[in-house]
Amino acid sequence: MASRLERYEDKYRSLVAELGEIGFISPGSLVSRRTACGKPGCRCQADPPERHGPYYQWSRAVRGKTVSRRLDERQAALYREWIENRRHLERVVAEMAEVSAAAGEILLRQATPKRSGRAQR
Repeated sequence: MASRLERYEDKYRSLVAELGEIGFISPGSLVSRRTACGKPGCRCQADPPERHGPYYQWSRAVRGKTVSRRLDERQAALYREWIENRRHLERVVAEMAEVSAAAGEILLRQATPKRSGRAQR
């Protein structure tokens, strides 16, 4: 039966391999909007209204400022994938940190010399 440390090492190697499967990443968020133009007689003014769009917008923070970019549908699909890849990356790295901490506790205990019954001076 594998020791706990070996199981942590196996899990860590598995997570490292998972990192290699992640494609391009992107920070930020993607929104889809439908709008009304306000022109009389336009379909967006009908009852019920048929709004224009969807229009896609990708936003992210750059040096403390929000930067946005309008995208077409194909570009939005790419950014959606890249944003999900980034979230996946962050989840994997967080799990790697947890596994590392647990394995680290075992390794620290192994590296600490055991004290004898007498107090050392």
